[in-house]
Amino acid sequence: MTGFSRPRRASFKSVVLSAPAIALTLILAGCGAEGEQKNAAGISRTYTVEQLAAAVGCTAKITLKALDYRQGECARDGVPYVFLDFQTAQGQREWLDYAEMYGGLYLVGDRWALSAKSKSFMQLLSRKLGGTVEEHDTGSPVPSPGAG
Repeated sequence: MTGFSRPRRASFKSVVLSAPAIALTLILAGCGAEGEQKNAAGISRTYTVEQLAAAVGCTAKITLKALDYRQGECARDGVPYVFLDFQTAQGQREWLDYAEMYGGLYLVGDRWALSAKSKSFMQLLSRKLGGTVEEHDTGSPVPSPGAG
């Protein structure tokens, strides 16, 4: 058989070396991590406190700088807003889990969150910024130290 070569089996080394290239291709193609938030244009974005405040039409004053997050506040038309940006997704989830015992309404995106009184406003804002609205009841029982 002239002109034809036998198909070669892929070696373990070539498969292992191509795995990062496959992962990079999936990320660039938009198959990112679970929970990744995209805005109406389909763009995934992490916002800062300042960018979130600008999106609602106010200028945030930084009220807390912690190791893993910053918090800012402002008011527009008499409505108070709280904005948070996080260094890590894990830090964000821990903060939201802790905040759950106090209740509240949050628009949550990729390492950012904001809180305001109006669920309908946050649903509208999610079309612009991405994210999902999370509502936490204050009626949930606080776990006892021995539970778990």
